[in-house]
Amino acid sequence: MTDKTNDKGQPKSGLALSGGGARGLAHIGVLKLLEREEIPIDCLAGTSMGGVIAAGHAAGLDAAYLEQEALHMGCWRNLLPLVDRSLPGLGLMKGERVREYFVRHLGDKTFADLHLPLALVTVDLLSGEEVILNSGRVVDAVRATVSLPGVLSPVRLDGRLLVDGGLLNNVPADVVRRMGADVVVAVDVSARLNGVSGLLAAEQEGASLLQIPLIIETLQRVLGIMETWVWNHRLADARPEVVILPDVGEGITSFAGFHRATEIIAAGEAAAEAALPRIRQALREQGGGADF
Repeated sequence: MTDKTNDKGQPKSGLALSGGGARGLAHIGVLKLLEREEIPIDCLAGTSMGGVIAAGHAAGLDAAYLEQEALHMGCWRNLLPLVDRSLPGLGLMKGERVREYFVRHLGDKTFADLHLPLALVTVDLLSGEEVILNSGRVVDAVRATVSLPGVLSPVRLDGRLLVDGGLLNNVPADVVRRMGADVVVAVDVSARLNGVSGLLAAEQEGASLLQIPLIIETLQRVLGIMETWVWNHRLADARPEVVILPDVGEGITSFAGFHRATEIIAAGEAAAEAALPRIRQALREQGGGADF
C-alpha cells in the first residue's frame, strides 16, 4: 500500500494542472496563493500548458519566477522567436526553438533531479494510448505534452510518436491520485464551451478561415469539446477533493491572450483563494484533524 503521508507525517497532497494554452497561465496564480498560504504540494501532474507550469514548479522555480517569465513572454516580439516553420512536416512548427526555450529554464534535468515527483501526460499517435512520462529528460517530456496535433510536430520517444495529452486526459487528477496523493486539487482552465466563440465573431466579420491563426483556433475548439466530454466522464474515477475553475476572461483562448498574463494569473489566484477553505478542510479530514 502506498504511504499516504509525507516526510512530516502529514497527508500527501497533489496538484493536477490542465492544459489550456494562454489560459494555463492561471496555474501560476494558483501556485502564488498556495505558496503564500504555505499549503503543501507533494506531487504534481500536468497536461500541455499545465505540464509546463508543473514542470517548472517541480524543478524548483517559484511562482514569482514563473510570473515574471509569463509577463516577459506576453509580448509578441518575445513569442515570435519560438516559431520555426515546418512545412512540409507533421506540424506547422518543428518545435526545436520551443525545446531550446525549455532547456534555458529547466536545464538538462531528469525527473530524478526534480524537487517534487512529477508526471506529464501525452498521447501516442501510433497506438492511440495515453502515455504518462515520469522518467528521463524533463525537457523531452514537456516538449511532448505541449505538442498540439497539427501545430507542433510530435515528439519521437522510445518508439512512440507523442502529442498533447489533452486528447485523452486534459485534467490529470487520476494521475495524481495514482502518484499517492491523499488530497487531490485539480485546476481546470479549459475554455468553457458555453461562451461566445471567437470563431463565430471572426466569421461574422468576414475574416477568412484560411488564416492560420483561425485554423488553429478551430482545431483547438474541436479538441476542447473532446476534452470536456472526456473530463466529465473521468471525473467520477478521479474523485479530486477540490476542483478549481479560474474565471479566465472572454477572448482568452489557447493562442490568444498571452499579453493578458497579469489578468489571467490574477484569475487563478482569486479562484484558489476562494477554494482555500475547501483545501484546508480536505487536508484536515485526511490528517486526522490537524490544522493546515
